[in-house]
Amino acid sequence: MPRPARHDGLDKFRRYRATRRASGMKLLRVWVPDPQAPGFRAEARRQAMLLQGAPEEQEALDFIEAVADWGDTGR
Repeated sequence: MPRPARHDGLDKFRRYRATRRASGMKLLRVWVPDPQAPGFRAEARRQAMLLQGAPEEQEALDFIEAVADWGDTGR
């Protein structure tokens, strides 16, 4: 009797995860804020306003800019 397709998909995913683990990778699942959720924009704006003009914010932006330049050629 053939196995249901659902089990075949699960087995395929298990094999894929095992292969990735064997190559030194780790599965990571992260919950992040949904930008489509009600109130997201207002909260993002509120937090941005709190940081506006703060010296720590400029330091963080300078750091991000410095590490983000990986010699991109502007493709």
